[in-house]
Amino acid sequence: MTTTLQEHLLQQSDMPQPGICSVCSAHPLVIRAAAELSVENGTLLLVEATSNQVNQMGGYTGMLPADFRAFAEHIATKAGLAPEKLLLGGDHLGPNPWRSLPAEQAMQHAETLVTAYVSAGFAKIHLDTSMSCFGDPPALSDEDVAARSVRLCRAAEEAHRKSPVQGQRPVYIIGTEVPTPGGATHPLDGLAITPPQAAARTLAVHRAAFLSNDLGDAWTRVIGLVVQPGVEFEHDSVVHYQRSKARELIEWRRLQSEKIVFEAHSTDYQKAQAYIELVEDGFGILKVGPALTFALREALDCLESIEALLIDPGEQSFLSQVIERTMLAHPEAWQPYYAGDALQQALLRRFSYSDRVRYYWHYPDIASAVERLFSNLVKNVIPESMLSLYLPAQYTRVRTGLIAGDPVSLVVDKVKDVLRMYSNACRN
Repeated sequence: MTTTLQEHLLQQSDMPQPGICSVCSAHPLVIRAAAELSVENGTLLLVEATSNQVNQMGGYTGMLPADFRAFAEHIATKAGLAPEKLLLGGDHLGPNPWRSLPAEQAMQHAETLVTAYVSAGFAKIHLDTSMSCFGDPPALSDEDVAARSVRLCRAAEEAHRKSPVQGQRPVYIIGTEVPTPGGATHPLDGLAITPPQAAARTLAVHRAAFLSNDLGDAWTRVIGLVVQPGVEFEHDSVVHYQRSKARELIEWRRLQSEKIVFEAHSTDYQKAQAYIELVEDGFGILKVGPALTFALREALDCLESIEALLIDPGEQSFLSQVIERTMLAHPEAWQPYYAGDALQQALLRRFSYSDRVRYYWHYPDIASAVERLFSNLVKNVIPESMLSLYLPAQYTRVRTGLIAGDPVSLVVDKVKDVLRMYSNACRN
């Protein structure tokens, strides 16, 4: 029997507060790791594409929404995940990729974007109209955000009605306090938690806008509200969750007659206990992205260090050098975000928590270097004693037979280490 996301999140009140991890990545090894872990645990898998990654113009991945669906389904199927266990979502769907354009033009693109996602069978739609476009004031009012959300919701409902992929009806996420996608780009001093009054106003204004525009049925499928619970990260620091500071917001949600959960963005790099507390406190959707590719990059760095010890220099991948050359040749995905002198920028390219490297894995030279690295370490088996130094957690699992010792399995398991914290929290 297929379980919808709404059913999963809004289980009976006598059960522990349920939650789900939202995997926001287009990297095939990250999605493989998430799918394998879902198979191991018998849980749903929610994978989301962002409006910058995947859109009607291809996004930075070059994929249309229908392409991304086929891509994710192929990986999940190979991992043994039942089709009904895979849920697809669209993150930050709105005018964000076109916010340099006048609002009306950007919103027309956004309507086409949402239509493409729903037509491709994406069931979870984040209506993000919170960002100002050209000519807008710096901060939009709740009324303006709600009016634009209504436009996109209407496009989504119409797309589902006409869609050849007649799956679950879309469920929606709303909110006006939406963090910057991919992590903060400024110092995090004084990060403000959403006041309950602001959450209440956002909910009330959106409810009124939906109901006055004949979207009452769609309103019953608004399952979540984006708020700021007091979590964020930037290049080299993390604001950790403190539930005591969010208590008023938590209590406000518990008193609502409408059954919604909070959606928490930028939960990357939190401590394991924080995820348990977030889910217990009603943050039922925990979004993670950069932390997953950060772990993937760490694993590849370790494998490259092993490669340098085992492989003749003429045959090595020199992956880190290829990445650096590529990022310098194509700086548009990191240069606006990494300040400082040449040395500081070089360190950020490699070590920043925001992990702008994630935009480059599909570049042909980098993809080729990764394949060479893997090939070298398949032909030359990594000694256990060497693995112990570079990937100690994976070393233990290899020795106990929990995972294979090939390089791809090692990388996938390193990514799973991040996902395991989310999975443990969402099943508690």
